Amino acid sequence: MALKSYNPVTPSRRNMTAADYSILTTDKPEKSLTVGKKSSGGRNNYGRVTTRFRGGANKRSYRLVDFKRNKDNVPATVKSIEYDPNRTAYIALICYADGEKAYILLPNGLNVGDVIMNGAKAELKPGNCLKIKDIPVGVSIHNIEMIAGRGAKLVRSAGQYAVLRGKDGDYAQIKLPSGEVRMINVECRATIGEVSNAEHMNVKLGKAGKKRYLGKRPHVRGVVMNPVDHPMGGGEGRTSGGGHPVSPWGQLAKGYRTRSPKKTSSKFIVERRKK
Repeated sequence: MALKSYNPVTPSRRNMTAADYSILTTDKPEKSLTVGKKSSGGRNNYGRVTTRFRGGANKRSYRLVDFKRNKDNVPATVKSIEYDPNRTAYIALICYADGEKAYILLPNGLNVGDVIMNGAKAELKPGNCLKIKDIPVGVSIHNIEMIAGRGAKLVRSAGQYAVLRGKDGDYAQIKLPSGEVRMINVECRATIGEVSNAEHMNVKLGKAGKKRYLGKRPHVRGVVMNPVDHPMGGGEGRTSGGGHPVSPWGQLAKGYRTRSPKKTSSKFIVERRKK
């Protein structure tokens, strides 16, 4: 999919690009698979800001995407391909042979009218979901479970895919998009292919207002604040703060590894993404 550019009729249009939505259908979202979503503005249940620089997004409803894909050996037909405001990838509305409908992440190469299936009997083609033990080594996969039956947690963003590198006993080695190689139980499920909308990373918003539509407010640097507001604030004229860059709460901001060395899941990491 190519990016769409615009004539420079205004300064913000000059550098703006957008995704080519030609593959999307014009259907409205399936009402039974959507729920209301309230904007938090970065605030917790006490009304205090816990995530800075959030708020003011366009109103949106949440699409209930099926990340478990556990309805086995029942063929499903792709009814529509839709934009999802809650994620970077596109989603597909599928209808199983028994009439049940579900949203799934759209992989590249899947079109309206195609038939997909979950389970051991499914073919090795984009959109089909199988257990890792049923997938050959070297195949590109996405939408990967970390714990069997809990739903996919890994490789769900636009244009991402992982590679199944090998299997040994109850575990398979999977190379993730970050470069990390991780062991995952072969009973976990994964979907064949790579996630759609790979051009998302190249989109240029063009103006500050589009950032506000996404719910992101202006990000203020710590060095321009006062000392009461940030550890790096204050000083006569421009200054780097005299110390290492830190967050407002003193956490080192550049290069410091925040992952706990006591985490039990570290034993499943074969190669770190940071060599």
